[in-house]
Amino acid sequence: MYCGNCIRDNTLVTELRRLGHSTLMLPMYLPLTLDDANTSTGVPIFFSGINVYLEQRGALFRALPPGLHRFLAQPWLLRLVGKFAAKTRPAEVGDLTISMLQGEHGNQSRELDELVRWLKGQTRPDVVCLSNILLLGLARRLRQAIGSPVVCLLAGEDSFLDALPGPQRAEAWKILSDRTCDADLYLSPSRYFAERMAERLRLAPQRLRVVPPGINLAGFESPPARRPATPSPSAPPVVGYFARLCREKGLALLVEAFLLLKQRNRVPNLRLKIGGYCGPADRPFVRELHRRLRTAGVLGDVEFHANLDRAAKIAFLKSLTVFSVPASYGEAFGLYLIEALAAGVPVVQPRTAAFPEIIEATGGGLLCEPNDPESLADALESLLLDPTRLQALGNAGRQAAHERYSARRMAEETLRALSEVAHSRSPVASATASA
Repeated sequence: MYCGNCIRDNTLVTELRRLGHSTLMLPMYLPLTLDDANTSTGVPIFFSGINVYLEQRGALFRALPPGLHRFLAQPWLLRLVGKFAAKTRPAEVGDLTISMLQGEHGNQSRELDELVRWLKGQTRPDVVCLSNILLLGLARRLRQAIGSPVVCLLAGEDSFLDALPGPQRAEAWKILSDRTCDADLYLSPSRYFAERMAERLRLAPQRLRVVPPGINLAGFESPPARRPATPSPSAPPVVGYFARLCREKGLALLVEAFLLLKQRNRVPNLRLKIGGYCGPADRPFVRELHRRLRTAGVLGDVEFHANLDRAAKIAFLKSLTVFSVPASYGEAFGLYLIEALAAGVPVVQPRTAAFPEIIEATGGGLLCEPNDPESLADALESLLLDPTRLQALGNAGRQAAHERYSARRMAEETLRALSEVAHSRSPVASATASA
């Protein structure tokens, strides 16, 4: 699957290397699926998804012979199995989540031992950087065995944890609270999420830094063509969505807003383009959307573009008139917004989570009421009927995205934070990121 966190990590490592720093990215669970050159090529996959799953099933699997254990970590086998089995819903992996958070005491301790042995064979890193707080169970053992400080990125994990079944949810939050001292510093993508996690994990302010994510701007350089003042059948206005094709990202809400706009018919020839990752677990929801659109008689005005590569994604974004991913949960940032803005497309987002922060910082869009299809439709319509404002917001957002949310700026701000925890070594010579 295309994982936003993995894409961010890969972009960060690429830029750190460009700045002259020796950096390793260690993939976990499955081979990475990225929209850019893979910086983890040649590195083993740790915590093989098949082994992790089997080790959770019973002690017999935790004692598999080394040869069979290595076979089950082969990338080709993980890719094959990953096409048919992708359990990422909180209700399905609660016990596994708890076990991973327990780290050296969990059912996957064998995987942690293998990671430590491999790292001991490499140049000792100045900093070990964990991709998200769900990997915090690794931190204690890594600090003790490797002797390097640990920095943990925050990436919107609270929504996953809160969706765990009741007893597991409480246990997971307790384990995390007890283990927060295992990491030296936490990096949040937004002020909103830093404040939220500081409260929930009882983190002192000095243990948190805000480092907004950045994107690789290659392909986004050329400005989009100027939009016609009066849309025509040959150049219809297009509302766009690009994120995982799931209910949690607000896709059903956007479809309802689109249907309202079609009913009002104040924006002639309006179309909807939906793109992003669609895995096996998402397909029933997408079929449900197809039925809803077909029943309303507008399926012909909607396009679905699943699992696009980087070039196709950028072309998709540049084809849009306005963009919206009205996520219904507390989104920690939303990298998809920066990508849309970098393409010169204004955005409409709910007045919740990190979205107001991003809109304020970029000046590239409007806010609407959360979980309200009519408010979303009103905001979209106000832009679609005002080409001058639409162009102004698109230009402002594009400029801000290129200036404030580049990969280079993300790497430089991350380096400053890493240097805080590696103060005895300046500049930072090596950082290891677990994706």
